[in-house]
Amino acid sequence: MPAPRNATFHDLDGASVFVTGGGSGIGAALTDGFLAQGAQVAFIGRSDASAFVAKMRAAHGRAPLFVQGDITDTDALRAAIAQATAAHGPITALVNNAANDKRHSTAEVTPEFWDQMQAINLKAYFFAAQAVTPGMAEAGGGAIVNFSSISYMMGNAGYPAYTAANAGITGLTRSLAREFGPDGIRVNALAPGWVLTPKQLEMWATPEDLAAHLDRQCLKTHLAPEDIVEATLFLASGASKMMTGQCMVVDGGVVVTG
Repeated sequence: MPAPRNATFHDLDGASVFVTGGGSGIGAALTDGFLAQGAQVAFIGRSDASAFVAKMRAAHGRAPLFVQGDITDTDALRAAIAQATAAHGPITALVNNAANDKRHSTAEVTPEFWDQMQAINLKAYFFAAQAVTPGMAEAGGGAIVNFSSISYMMGNAGYPAYTAANAGITGLTRSLAREFGPDGIRVNALAPGWVLTPKQLEMWATPEDLAAHLDRQCLKTHLAPEDIVEATLFLASGASKMMTGQCMVVDGGVVVTG
């Protein structure tokens, strides 16, 4: 899993970065990418990531800080952010990446399932941002990158609780950008297209659906986790210092904005 190095973002060298779900899928590529820039990275995840941490140590000469926990447990999420702050200093780049796009129909959704999906895909984003903004303000600023998805822009069926949360992420991003801009804190959303992580390939990516989606892309190459990294680095760095409240799409050209 080599980190992309098309660009170097010098201000990320030594930066304190926190990634939710940073041990697998897109999150693992993000952890790798930030480490390659010289950042001090911490991440939270439910599953044991010790093998991934060892791999990162071998690749970069230093390991990310892994805190095992569930982002839907707000106390555990806050504690993980506090641990990362103690280890690396105030977090100046937060990447809200962890999500669950489990397929479901409207008819089968229970109140419990709805609450679970919002807790993973929206609630944790808010409380992670709430936890880091005081330290960012004291540090003179920072960047929050909230991962959304083009799924709600496409009007996709098959996971309405997920698409509702992703639309909410865009609204949350705009409100936080307005509230915290005076503190030098930028808040942007990043909406990937269909990124073929191992989970997607195992659970959802049928040959027919892959072909149909590729037909909708302008660029005729499926997205891999590494394709999302440098856009995230850009939003987290001073290279995007006058961008906030925006939703940037990285999808190979399926949807258009503006």
